[in-house]
Amino acid sequence: QVQLVESGGGLVQAGGSLRLSCAASARTFRSYVLGWFRQAPGKEREFVASIDGRGGRTDYADSVKGRFTISSDSSRKTVFLQMTSLRPEDTAVYYCAANLAYAGRGPNEYTYWGQGTQVTVSS
Repeated sequence: QVQLVESGGGLVQAGGSLRLSCAASARTFRSYVLGWFRQAPGKEREFVASIDGRGGRTDYADSVKGRFTISSDSSRKTVFLQMTSLRPEDTAVYYCAANLAYAGRGPNEYTYWGQGTQVTVSS
């Protein structure tokens, strides 16, 4: 059983930055694909970014590309999401997710999920 715990959310003004962290309990962290998703009120869960546990292969949603950076630290079994140039439309609950083996942009491709952390961007 893999457990994921997100942290780092909060309130920030438009144009500001936040770094989200997700600590994973996976024994073989490098074997997993880690992803970030977000869900705003009344909207479907949306893919944000993903990275393989070994690093070097990343994927970003067009809406965040160039503003957000996903990274991982296998020694700490942690995945990060560095968010810059935040916009009010980035406001959502952000979830980290993991899957053993390949996973793309679909939420149903991920087996394990954290409880989420709230990110609120004020205008």
